[in-house]
Amino acid sequence: MKRALVTGGAGFLGSHICDRLIADGFEVICMDNFITGNKKNIEHIKEGLTVVEHDVSKEIKIDGDLDWILHFACPASPVDYLNYPIQTMKVDSLGTLNTLGVAKAKGAKFMLASTSEIYGDPKVHPQPESYWGNVNPVGPRSVYDEAKRFSEALVMAYHNTHSIDTRIVRIFNTYGPRMRVNDGRVVPNFISQALRGEDLTVFGDGKQTRSFCYIGDEIEGIRRLMDSGHNDPVNIGNPCEYDMIELAKMVLELTGSSSRITYKPLPADDPQRRRPDISLAKKLLDWEPKVHVKDGLAKTIDYIRGVIDG
Repeated sequence: MKRALVTGGAGFLGSHICDRLIADGFEVICMDNFITGNKKNIEHIKEGLTVVEHDVSKEIKIDGDLDWILHFACPASPVDYLNYPIQTMKVDSLGTLNTLGVAKAKGAKFMLASTSEIYGDPKVHPQPESYWGNVNPVGPRSVYDEAKRFSEALVMAYHNTHSIDTRIVRIFNTYGPRMRVNDGRVVPNFISQALRGEDLTVFGDGKQTRSFCYIGDEIEGIRRLMDSGHNDPVNIGNPCEYDMIELAKMVLELTGSSSRITYKPLPADDPQRRRPDISLAKKLLDWEPKVHVKDGLAKTIDYIRGVIDG
């Protein structure tokens, strides 16, 4: 039986990774300090999972062999990384360094959960992996953007210097069940506001775009990347692009809500457009997303409705 360490394993993405790896026959160690992770996300897993409460920015000790380390620990919502700026930078610097050190000591393969945020407010559209990005290094979002850029550089340094077998997945705006209602990202924000009969808050003029990938599709792409031999970054996301007004109207339609759309000023450094070029993922992994955004939103609405109703 293969053995994997998943950092941030009680988070939205991490918990789904744990599910998939266990289904594929892995024994999984879920490591989380529960700043943004939730024990409820993994309480349904009865076998094959060991939970370790630990901050990965501190020394990591794991007994026994490891085949894989998947470093998914990090606040990923603007609300979270603006509330925890130093912790965010630590988990992507010291945390990445510590997990790479374990990979080196154990001879384990390593995957970094990176992000489309490394492209910043892009001047190239859609964004291919070869694009270096347009990031404000001292803006409010830099604590996340620059931390992820640094962690990618650190992963490649370990790959080139110590021959660690690495993967880097650049994740684009994933959504689905297990997102926190108060996550701060646009999908759970719109859904929770609609279900509560509150105004849907759109920032700026609502013409800024995002590309939303359902969690099941995202996990499939990540799993295929694990089995590839590709060490450089790969975009895993949905190339279907929607502006915020379109998304708000879809949520209102699917929830049957009579909520209105209201507007607030755009936050600093908020990207105007975001869409992945997934040509590499198609060629390398034979992967592309299958779930239409309306179908994914319907599943997410059902989940968030259950949380709100208690």
